[in-house]
Amino acid sequence: MWGETVSDVRQDLLSGRKKIAVWGTGFIGYSTMAFMANQGVKCVGVEINEEMIRRINVGEIPVPGLGPWLGFDVNPLVELGLIEATNFFKDVMGDDFVAHLIAIPTEKGDAPWDGALMDVITKIAVGVKGRKTPLLVIIESTLTPGRTDSVVIPIFKKLGLEVGKDVFVGIAPRRDWFVDKDKTLKKLPRIIGGTTPETTMLMEEVLGIVVDTLLHAPDHRHAEMIKSIENAYRHMGITLANQLTLAYPHLDMREVLRLVGTKWNCPTYVPSYGTGGYCIPLSSQYVLLGTDKKEELSLLTNTIATDSRMAMRVAQSIIDRGAKRVGILGLAYKGDLKVHILSPTLKLVKYLSEHGVSVKVNDPQYSADEIQKAVACETFEYPEGLDEFDTVLIVADHREYGFVPNDEVKKHLKNCKLILDNTNIWSDMKFSGSLKYFQSGNAGWLGNG
Repeated sequence: MWGETVSDVRQDLLSGRKKIAVWGTGFIGYSTMAFMANQGVKCVGVEINEEMIRRINVGEIPVPGLGPWLGFDVNPLVELGLIEATNFFKDVMGDDFVAHLIAIPTEKGDAPWDGALMDVITKIAVGVKGRKTPLLVIIESTLTPGRTDSVVIPIFKKLGLEVGKDVFVGIAPRRDWFVDKDKTLKKLPRIIGGTTPETTMLMEEVLGIVVDTLLHAPDHRHAEMIKSIENAYRHMGITLANQLTLAYPHLDMREVLRLVGTKWNCPTYVPSYGTGGYCIPLSSQYVLLGTDKKEELSLLTNTIATDSRMAMRVAQSIIDRGAKRVGILGLAYKGDLKVHILSPTLKLVKYLSEHGVSVKVNDPQYSADEIQKAVACETFEYPEGLDEFDTVLIVADHREYGFVPNDEVKKHLKNCKLILDNTNIWSDMKFSGSLKYFQSGNAGWLGNG
């Protein structure tokens, strides 16, 4: 047992006597390493992508756009040996590693997935058998409720390890928002919950090095539900906004919902092309997958159904209005993030192309080859490339789109007849003539007002 050493864990890390391992070096994993290292903790990332390993070890941030959010230079941390990466998991299994943090994908395509979790836990379990001291395992990835009990613990038990003695397992989902410097690993309250009270205490010692506010869940079962339910709330709110704009097409639902949001206990949601990213589109699926009483969660079932169809409804609306050549601004689902997981653009391009519409995509975060690989279509230059389109769809509000003066943008929209803006980057432009401009949710934005 850890016993008397619980109170020494933090000092062991801050003194450099012990280290932490982080499995996965994407947004979550790398930012964990960076924040910990910035407090003097030695961190080693376990990664399968050789290019990411190379970039980390030469002092580069492997995730585009993460640097400004971190707010500090990582190069000195690499030079001091506080940040490094490897693809050999045995490198991090020694007794000098007091904790392993798991930040790997738990989704594949558009569905929850346990493959990477099972692989990592199996590797850790094999390594634990060769240790002299117990190991703390903290899962930062979003889990389907119940997976700690049904997937993680059985793997340890199968190899003869006792959870709470040989290995301590805890859940600590992340809440960060990587486009807002005020919503970071340090500043946001974080939920933690272990399989035993001692585990939760250990988690507090480790994560409290960086996180200002740690909130204790009753146990790991409660903690692993937090992230999915938080995002399921948002998933339903966003989808209700879309259902409202479909049900009342003659009203400016964006304005209605803005005014609704002035009530003190009502959040503001706006209609859109549908959700995107790692979290919200999958949140309801995680919650449903974790229960055997799915019939009691009909709201989530309907949310998934509506959200999954929204991009296609947008695409069909512009086909019905005669679109032949469409330019899409943004492969990413959100401005200033290089993340296109479940982006509405994926469905928009597929549906439009299948119906004979010519589509091209611009995204300053991606190369032409990356766009071709993601959506199998060509890219175009912004703003001059806008000349060729009769319809423009704005998906992501990248800062680069706001750098170009309005008159320069409008100069290249002379052949454009329709603009649907999922953001508000062109809301202050004054369009004239036959060109129709709509923000998502405006009356008639889907052509049915």
